[in-house]
Amino acid sequence: MKQVKLGLFFILIALQACKNKVEEQKAILDTAKKDYYTEPYRPQFHFSPKEMWMNDPNGLVYHQGVYHLFYQYYPDDIVWGPMHWGHAVSTDLVHWKHKPIALYPDELGYIFSGSAVVDENNTSGFGSENNPALVAIFTYHDMKGEKAERDDFQTQGIAYSLDNGDNWTKFKGNPILENEGIRDFRDPKVMWYEPLQSWVMTLVAGDHAKFYTSKNLKDWELTGEFGKDQGAHGGVWECPDLFQLQVDGTDEKKWVLLISINPGAPNGGSGTQYFIGDFDGKAFTSDQKESRWIDWGTDNYAGITYNNVPYDERIFIGWMSNWAYARDTPTKKWRSAMTVPRKLSLQKIGDSYSLINYPTNSLENLGEAGIRKPIRLETAEKDNIAFDHFNQAEVQFTTTAKDFKLAFKNDGNEQLVLTMDSEKGVFLLDRTQSGKTDFQENFGDTVQEMPIAHLPQEAFEVRILLDHSSIEVFIIKGQHVMTAQVFPSEFYTSLDIENTSEEVLEFRNFEINRVKGVW
Repeated sequence: MKQVKLGLFFILIALQACKNKVEEQKAILDTAKKDYYTEPYRPQFHFSPKEMWMNDPNGLVYHQGVYHLFYQYYPDDIVWGPMHWGHAVSTDLVHWKHKPIALYPDELGYIFSGSAVVDENNTSGFGSENNPALVAIFTYHDMKGEKAERDDFQTQGIAYSLDNGDNWTKFKGNPILENEGIRDFRDPKVMWYEPLQSWVMTLVAGDHAKFYTSKNLKDWELTGEFGKDQGAHGGVWECPDLFQLQVDGTDEKKWVLLISINPGAPNGGSGTQYFIGDFDGKAFTSDQKESRWIDWGTDNYAGITYNNVPYDERIFIGWMSNWAYARDTPTKKWRSAMTVPRKLSLQKIGDSYSLINYPTNSLENLGEAGIRKPIRLETAEKDNIAFDHFNQAEVQFTTTAKDFKLAFKNDGNEQLVLTMDSEKGVFLLDRTQSGKTDFQENFGDTVQEMPIAHLPQEAFEVRILLDHSSIEVFIIKGQHVMTAQVFPSEFYTSLDIENTSEEVLEFRNFEINRVKGVW
């Protein structure tokens, strides 16, 4: 009997030990969950890497119900280094799941930016009719060649996946496109051109774009060039994209060419311009004279669009940073985020075409009811609205007013100010006193401007998205757009609205909603 009692005693001790261990592990998991994506300035509804450095979005493609987001990634530091392709997936473009690194550097070089396609017809021979391959097309960057001051250190390579992006095999015949001596020869964006039953690659070469065609994704022929004497040329051309859009409300179709440029953007540093024109499968042409920008803020660069999206929707994601200060922003565990995904459309406004970019509908599912109130202000009158979640919020209204000021403030005397000025025909984004700005000399030294001439007489929409370290402004459903990073020392908790016109100001359907976190 004594032995039985002793045995039961030890069993109870063992059970208690197991229980303690389970509780300890649960406590560790709870702590990890509590700390996950809660660091200062960590975006709550934008994509950011779990840790370390990220820049350009790459290989945006939809396949088998999954949106793939590959991106330039350095897994060993929060500053730029040997480039890999990071990888994340989503079914709704809002909630993302991190995946293992997709592509690693090899003897041919770092893995720079590029694109991905679904080879439905198995033109490459990598897949089959029942299991078409995902094919990634990217730039190899040979650091040894760059250090040796050669001009041919960037070439193009491909890799393929037969399990929807989980595992990749690099083509043994890489590089598939050699370099004849162009220092900046990179960022291939590939699409299928149905009329000629061929693949088209758009590639940048310093100050212009080149167009190549292929029947098999391996053998490429140069067919055209564009841009040496058109568009903005304040810096190197990068990250091209070429696609067709139907003009809203018509049967007309036009081609759009995106070109990122660094430096040379309208508010300094990096930016993305676009051209509207025609494409015959071999060359792009445009009679556009002026420089056009997809976003006038300082922090939307290297953006490209998804291939293979249902209903031919054109969905865009950009890198929410700027090479002028990207390496210096005040985050510690990770660096950089992406813009919210945006649907692109084409409108004819007056005699010219405008590329519209506006958040996809999937973002609407994140809104939580907040404040709704009518806004009516006499000349020079102000209103103040308190709200605890301005750094994770959406502000939206319609108005005919063309002169007003919005100031997001916190208790630390910091403010982010938006101004509509009809006399000067501009919209201003002022982050000079928005919070931490001294990490780089130019980050907070100027007020960003966007031209807004010819605003409609009827009511138009203003929509503002604020996350922990960013603001995105969409005016007239994305006809005018600004994106910028901000780093307040504490969350903005009040909004001042000021009527700066000589007329009564009204904001109709005014609402402030908290945006749910996605992590």
